[in-house]
Amino acid sequence: MLRELDIRDILIIDRLELTFQPGLNVLTGETGAGKSILLDSLGFVLGWRGRADLVRQGAERGEVTALFDIAEDHPAQAVLAEAGLPGGRELLLRRTNTPDGRKAAWINDRRCSGDVLRALSGTLVELHGQHDDRGLLDPRGHRALLDAFGGHGDLQATVASAWKALAAARKEEATARARLEAARAEEDTLRHAVKELDDLDPQSGEDADLDTRRRLMQGAEKVRDDVQRAAQVLGGEGAESNLAGAIRWLEGAGDLLEDKIQEPLAALDRAMTELAEAQAGVEACLDALTFDPMELEQVEERLFALRGLARKHGVLPDDLAELAGALRSRLKAIDHGAEHIAGLEAAVAAAQTGYKTAAEALQQARQAAARHLDAAMAAELAPLKMERAEFTTEVRPATPGPDGIDAVQFTVATNPGAPSGPLDKIASGGELSRFLLALKVCLTAGDTGLTLIFDEIDRGVGGATADAVGRRLAALAACAEGQVLVVTHSPQVAALGQHHWRVEKAVTEGRTLSNVVPLGPDARVDEIARMLSGDQITDHARSAARALLAG
Repeated sequence: MLRELDIRDILIIDRLELTFQPGLNVLTGETGAGKSILLDSLGFVLGWRGRADLVRQGAERGEVTALFDIAEDHPAQAVLAEAGLPGGRELLLRRTNTPDGRKAAWINDRRCSGDVLRALSGTLVELHGQHDDRGLLDPRGHRALLDAFGGHGDLQATVASAWKALAAARKEEATARARLEAARAEEDTLRHAVKELDDLDPQSGEDADLDTRRRLMQGAEKVRDDVQRAAQVLGGEGAESNLAGAIRWLEGAGDLLEDKIQEPLAALDRAMTELAEAQAGVEACLDALTFDPMELEQVEERLFALRGLARKHGVLPDDLAELAGALRSRLKAIDHGAEHIAGLEAAVAAAQTGYKTAAEALQQARQAAARHLDAAMAAELAPLKMERAEFTTEVRPATPGPDGIDAVQFTVATNPGAPSGPLDKIASGGELSRFLLALKVCLTAGDTGLTLIFDEIDRGVGGATADAVGRRLAALAACAEGQVLVVTHSPQVAALGQHHWRVEKAVTEGRTLSNVVPLGPDARVDEIARMLSGDQITDHARSAARALLAG
């Protein structure tokens, strides 16, 4: 419920503090007194997009503050929690604007964005008038309104999920078909490339091994002579023979030298062991340098073939084996493509069945909700003196999509047998007001904690019809245990309000300012008398006003 509205330096409002009450609140006043400014100000603090030139001329900035009372389970609490803002039983909104258009907003004294304000506003306030801006006159929004009326949230989520699954399955099938067609277009080239790679059978790391082997063989002749000489120096005619002779000579002198000769002999024994290992290593080198001259030619041919094929395919030689595997996989996809496509077609069919089932369930729910809404509208129209009018919610087939397979439109016929059509095309001004009031009542029946605002919803009606509109508004405020604000020019509607304010405009010190005055019993009689008779308030008008207020 909107409890307080504080407006500073907005258009022709200098400073205005309003305290609203539960039930039916009415605002009256002369045309141009500033009633629309109140709604513009409230829309501004709620983040609605509206006129840009809101700041009063000469003021540094305009500011609007709104205080709402909300329950602990009010939908606004979830919006606050998602935005990381503090909640509570009181919700304080404040928004400022400067002459150059810079805006700033706070929720419970924490900075916030306009998007968060707008998200909150949908849980706090419903604004409605003949030129409705919330979708009642726009057929594009009728389906969403019917779904909200029917409580189809779970069914809608199921349909959206099924549509997403169907779209994904169709995309996967289309992608697979495109790949298969592209692969078949190059099938001959692909098979030739695979055969070429299979014939060569490249191995990972083979290029480096062959290059090392080739370098070894290319330098083998030169290196072999040096290694052979080293082997001769170390062999029986060289170092080995000399070491063996030295050991024999020292052993012969062992009896004379005794302990002194043991250490040199031990060192020579170790040297002989090391020498033997060196000889073995040199012999191994000689064996490695011994090769068939044809082998070098074969290694070079293999190396050139690997590198040539790598250049042809634009890869490194070590990547040829991986490339061969990838090309074989593409061939396998071609060979088994029909089976794969068949599997994807089956998946699409299953997804299509799932979507159809979900969409038809939502369709049936919408048709049932349409009947309930039509019945509810008939019940609402009768007290509004439109018992002969017909309201029909049409649910027609539409192109399948994430929202289902239905198009929804509200149509009316003002008299039995008359052709039906869109609300704004068939109904007159007064009839349209009543249709929209009844529709708003039906669509907001399940909402909790909303402040309903009706901007001249009674335009174009008078007498008993205006009285019927006022009584429906009063009943709406009572049954909702909430709050209804009505801007009205109808004395019948104003008389049924539980709380009454008059919007008035005056020129003070050369400035035109608007003000809102709460009316007590006597002032209220005069205001309704003015609405009945004009500027000249007569005793007869006052008597008529008292009669209206008495009910």
